[in-house]
Amino acid sequence: MPLATEAASAGVVSSPIPLWGWVLFVAVVVGLLLVDLLVLHRDAHVVRTREAALWSVIWIGLGLAFSGIVALIYTDAGRAVGEYLSGYLIEKSLSVDNLFVFVLIFAYFSVPDAYQHRVLFWGILGALVFRGVFIAVGAVLLARFSWVAYLFGAFLVFTGVRLATHDEVEVHPERNPVLKLLRHLFRITPDYEGQAMFVRREGALWATPLFAVLVVVESTDVVFAVDSIPAIFGVTRDPFLVFSSNAFALLGLRALYFLLASAVRRFRYLGPGVASVLVLVGIKLILEEATDVHFPAWQPLTIIALILGTSVWLSLRVERRDGGGGVAGDPPDDREELETHP
Repeated sequence: MPLATEAASAGVVSSPIPLWGWVLFVAVVVGLLLVDLLVLHRDAHVVRTREAALWSVIWIGLGLAFSGIVALIYTDAGRAVGEYLSGYLIEKSLSVDNLFVFVLIFAYFSVPDAYQHRVLFWGILGALVFRGVFIAVGAVLLARFSWVAYLFGAFLVFTGVRLATHDEVEVHPERNPVLKLLRHLFRITPDYEGQAMFVRREGALWATPLFAVLVVVESTDVVFAVDSIPAIFGVTRDPFLVFSSNAFALLGLRALYFLLASAVRRFRYLGPGVASVLVLVGIKLILEEATDVHFPAWQPLTIIALILGTSVWLSLRVERRDGGGGVAGDPPDDREELETHP
């Protein structure tokens, strides 16, 4: 029997899912993360392409399958599924577009391949917490102040235009203010201490470089969330659909990183595609707030899927035309080593 109903109006944000539904969903997500950490990746090892591909399929399958759960618990199943899938596609595309930033961070800190999964695990766990906070704040703001929708929409248009007009991504971890604060609070060991984030030496607590990497990844993800949360609020005002689409998109990010990290630059047109999606969602958000026009859920879903699919297709077509090779193979024996910085 459906548990949820549609919000009274596009300008009102409320959670149609009961508290026990939220608790159950968060417990399932945390359980999946713990299984991944404690069972599947208990020992540090290099995640190879075949393993990453298998888990990417599993995580994406779980994310898509959850749309069936959404259909069961919402009275307006078509709308809810369309909004959930739209949010999932937006978050997943933004995640893929941002993978190159993680590549640069890991290369800058010379993180061993075997330890990267642990950093991404804790990074994603922290990302879920921060996203939950941002979604709660965004929902309250949209419910109390209708003009916030214009602010979100304008920000998305600005972000999309900026993304479309900036070709190169520059990452300067040494300028990260959170990392600078960490160096004032802790002494950092010169070398990695396995997968440990902290170690004790002569009675004093030292942070390891792995914890420094985690700090940079977490603070970088906060910047990513500033883009993605307003974008998903642009296709749905339902906080549960916003959070669940975010959660399932992030759950598969680790496997997707190991699958695409060495080939992410091949998707040269994904950035412009994501930029187009952000601009269109921003315009939609403004139009729906300023007028009585409300688009059916399947329309933005179709447009988003078409734009992103075309971006990936064009990228691979141009790559093939230019004589580019296939997706890189397993590290470290048949995958080029990333350039590292001392």
